[in-house]
Amino acid sequence: MAKEKKESKLTDLPGIGPAIAIKLEEAGCTDLMGIAILTPKELMNTAGLTEATARKAIQAARKMMDLGFKDAEEYMKERDEMLTITTGSKNIDKLLGRGFETGAVTEAYGAYGSGKSQLAHSLAINVQLPKEQGGLDGMAVFIDSEGTFRPERVRQIAIARGLDPQKILKGILAARAFNSDHQMLLVEKIPELINEKKLPIKLIIIDSLTSHFRAEFAGRGQLADRQQKLNKHIHALLKLSEQFNIAVYITNQVMANPAVMFGDPTTAIGGHIVGHASTYRIYLRRGKKGSRVAKMIDAPNLPESETVFWITPSGFADSEKEAMVDGEEEE
Repeated sequence: MAKEKKESKLTDLPGIGPAIAIKLEEAGCTDLMGIAILTPKELMNTAGLTEATARKAIQAARKMMDLGFKDAEEYMKERDEMLTITTGSKNIDKLLGRGFETGAVTEAYGAYGSGKSQLAHSLAINVQLPKEQGGLDGMAVFIDSEGTFRPERVRQIAIARGLDPQKILKGILAARAFNSDHQMLLVEKIPELINEKKLPIKLIIIDSLTSHFRAEFAGRGQLADRQQKLNKHIHALLKLSEQFNIAVYITNQVMANPAVMFGDPTTAIGGHIVGHASTYRIYLRRGKKGSRVAKMIDAPNLPESETVFWITPSGFADSEKEAMVDGEEEE
């Protein structure tokens, strides 16, 4: 990941004076990387600049950040700086390589009851753990679009694992998104939490990404508008993940594809827009004897594979025996 020079400030860019710099900082663009990843149109709308000035500022920021070509060895070093958050399941962690990766968007889709929201609650707790325990000593932002966030479940997991439930609950910032515009606005406010309030946000959860978009843009006539808006939303998440080295976990709804005559007809909502934008894509479904199955559908560096897990009072178990013991202890 390209690193900003310490002496470089927003006001070092052509056309960016103190007043415009303040305006940019209020919009969440507090460093050169924040400018370098913008389009001229986005910078024009944010700072009130002309197109020519916006282009010059972006080009200067990219030059200062050295965002040109680099060899694969340098990329390998940057990959080594990526961190991971444990899911609490060794099976799922192995499926994902090591766990949920920072600087990436991981999508889980599946029918209701498949474990998507349970995974979200576990991650919101695990990100707060020390690094040696699979966490990042950070906080989680939980954007709830379906009314699925349950502090009671967070408390249950924390107590079952011997953690301080009050401390864990304070480490999760939750917000209910009431429509797609509100959901997008909440994402735009996250840089403010990091830059101004100096909160150690290391995980963003949206459960679910597509619920409001699916409800508000009904029918084929509105499909193009929905996809365009959804594309903007998910790319804002990608920018956040890369700019602040944050892990992003999004859940997705499904539908039954009538074109599939044999096999599983379950298809994720959002089409190619969500599919291509997600770095890692896993499919969750119910298995036998109360188990759940996680299948890796797409990843840039991992094979397609699947694993089994169980939902327990303390989060997850990797075998039926572990799940039974966990359940007995809870009783």
